[in-house]
Amino acid sequence: MQVFHALYLSRRPAVAFVIVGLFWGCFAAYVPQIKERLDVSDATFGLLLLCNALGLVSSMVLAPRLDRLLGARGMQIGSIALTISFLLPGFASDALSFGLAMVIVGAASGFTDVLMNARVSELEQLHSKPLMNANHGMFSVGYAVAAILSGVAREAQIAPGPAFATFAAAILILSIFLYMPPRYAASAAGTGGRYPIKPIVLCGLIVLVAFMTEATVETWSALHIERSLQGRAAEGAMGPAMLGLTMAIGRFSGQAVSQIFSETKVIILATCVAAAGGTLAALALTPFWAAIGFGILGLGISVVGPLGLALVGKKVPDYLRTEAISRVAVLGFAGFFLAPSLMGLLSDFFGLRIAFLAAAGLSLTAIPLTLVLRRA
Repeated sequence: MQVFHALYLSRRPAVAFVIVGLFWGCFAAYVPQIKERLDVSDATFGLLLLCNALGLVSSMVLAPRLDRLLGARGMQIGSIALTISFLLPGFASDALSFGLAMVIVGAASGFTDVLMNARVSELEQLHSKPLMNANHGMFSVGYAVAAILSGVAREAQIAPGPAFATFAAAILILSIFLYMPPRYAASAAGTGGRYPIKPIVLCGLIVLVAFMTEATVETWSALHIERSLQGRAAEGAMGPAMLGLTMAIGRFSGQAVSQIFSETKVIILATCVAAAGGTLAALALTPFWAAIGFGILGLGISVVGPLGLALVGKKVPDYLRTEAISRVAVLGFAGFFLAPSLMGLLSDFFGLRIAFLAAAGLSLTAIPLTLVLRRA
């Protein structure tokens, strides 16, 4: 009941989380087919995915100003831009067009991400309740649904372009429900206040580690199952699908757990679970056990990113919240694009098994960061 109440209180940004989840779930399931069409190496494909960061960083830096300018229509405009950008990578036929498409995708996705997280943080302060995990759980639900449906579509030989266009139409319809005025954007416009740098940096690094770990599975799990373990397309899609399902479970469970235990204790335990799952996926001998490993990783890492964003929202003044979250998001969400590129390089040199073992080790670095934040 706590989860349903939290989602009711934050129902409008929750729709935005579903929208972003639908986008990336579909994209992740189609990664093997997109890579095959581009005919590039793992390292090159990883660098092409890094183009996302160019659009992401620029949009997240501008997000506070755009938030004040667009007001209540901000999330709607962001989701519409995401809808349009969704069509581009699905129809890209070469490395250049795909790289340009990912820049545009990164800009639209980054802007929407900042605004929906800022709205949830505002609602947390308004209602004095933790809401971030429940909303990020809705991202995972959208991600899992899209990954499963996209796996079925791939088995039916449906090309990326038509599949992306179908999900884009669904996103456009959902954007109708995203009208929501910001509570503190107006006051932020008139202030030149400084915000505490230490919590922003530490929370940003925690979110970075969480999202880098998550992104390795989103982008490379299908390839690992299909190439390393000779799985079919539907089995490959189960990698990102299991991630989405277990992350949804973890985040909805984390909604209740975060009301009992401190954020730091939850983060430390969760990263240990994630590292165990990543190790299992890396060493698995069958697609089934790899999917189980990715599921355990998702269960653990699911709560780390949302708690990092929630923590910074609590540690800055209300009028600086959107700006602070945008700064954390610039650092944290960069993990979604740095990780696939690094995974591509590791895969080229050492293979995907070693790359996923490295991802498991990476997740553990959230523990010392959390301890430093607690002392601060």
